[in-house]
Amino acid sequence: MTDPALDTGQALNAVPDLDDGPGPDADTLRARVLASLTTARERTTLLTSCVEEPDLTAQHSPLMSPLVWDLAHIGNQEELWLLRTVAGREAMHPEIDGLYDAFEHSRAERPSLPLLPPGEARRYAAEVRGRVMDVLESADFGGTRLTEAGFAFGMIAQHEQQHDETMLITHQLRTGPQALTAPDPDPVPLFTGPAEVLVPGGPFTMGTSGEPWALDNERPAHRREVAPFHIDTTPVTNGAYEAFIEDGGYDDERWWTKEGWSHIRRNGVHAPLFWHRDGGQWLRRRFGVTEVVPPDEPVLHVCWYEADAYARWAGRRLPTEAEWEKAARFDPATGGSMRYPWGDADPAPEHANLGQRHLRPAPAGSYPAGESPLGVRQLIGDVWEWTSSDFLPYPGFRMFPYKEYSEVFFGPEYKVLRGGSFAVDPVACRGTFRNWDYPIRRQIFSGFRTARSGAV
Repeated sequence: MTDPALDTGQALNAVPDLDDGPGPDADTLRARVLASLTTARERTTLLTSCVEEPDLTAQHSPLMSPLVWDLAHIGNQEELWLLRTVAGREAMHPEIDGLYDAFEHSRAERPSLPLLPPGEARRYAAEVRGRVMDVLESADFGGTRLTEAGFAFGMIAQHEQQHDETMLITHQLRTGPQALTAPDPDPVPLFTGPAEVLVPGGPFTMGTSGEPWALDNERPAHRREVAPFHIDTTPVTNGAYEAFIEDGGYDDERWWTKEGWSHIRRNGVHAPLFWHRDGGQWLRRRFGVTEVVPPDEPVLHVCWYEADAYARWAGRRLPTEAEWEKAARFDPATGGSMRYPWGDADPAPEHANLGQRHLRPAPAGSYPAGESPLGVRQLIGDVWEWTSSDFLPYPGFRMFPYKEYSEVFFGPEYKVLRGGSFAVDPVACRGTFRNWDYPIRRQIFSGFRTARSGAV
């Protein structure tokens, strides 16, 4: 296991729960919950209505569930937490709980289960949502930690959006004609700003104790000390990654960890997932369309081993999780940590590429309104960014409301990703949000940026 003091920065002391003063009133919270749940369900409907029934029930990859499983699982989790746990109601269909328990059956075996067919899955999810609307109408958002500030409702909105991202991954893995469309990001001039930004050394506040819908692994807020370092201004682009390929990066053992070298040799990995060479150019498949790889977009669909090897080849390294968060949240003018790189305001379209508005990353250097006070761009949205850190609990971590969300995954088997992708909704993305996956995973919307130690 990597030494956490080296991997994520040395924890200095826990910051007590923040007192942000009185929160929003019940009607304001109700409106926020309603908007979050409605946005998630509209997206779920889009992702499950744009293909015919055979595509809903098929397993497009052993790494993913059939789309119809995700649909009913979304409804089942909403029923479990908002109807049974919060409202104390009787189970609607307890006989299906085991089918949609993510820990009871692996993704590979889910197609063989007696799953609800698409029509029944839709009706079940809709009936649950109708009853939840009744609960929401009379909710007072107080009394217990689960209901305070609407946490349980926010947790379910985030859960549905996370499965929407999972279903979008399934759409990318699916073969066949294009089923989803979205406008491209606005074109921007080629980025000519500085290649890297200096992040000063010293302490900063990592994590949160005051964000009402933050999940347990983001908590509590605590002080971290990091040495000065430089970080890429933008994520690594396809063009830069092509240079690594053309220089023989996949054929040179020097750049790879022992495990990474073994993995790419064993699996014949020689380029990002969905790329293939056609004559003198690289093409990629993106949601059913084959296109020339755009050189100015952040590279996508690379695993941790590939990101780490590229960084070594470039004479750099992946940032630690603490370094990434300091680059994203630290405000040198105040010494404090913000919710997002641009400040405390909720994400807007000018800040970041989020919410499946587009089906691709925006060109490197986009969204100047979303850059951090230090001048780092695209830290939120576009691509999940691999860090060098193992997924570990923060000092003072307390499991809530169930250990299967975070606690069972802590350890060196998983690497942390930060920042979110174009497939992430704002409700499930903030400067403290933590994602994690195995270092071999490439089907996820993952990219990276690099760093180097020192102030010069």
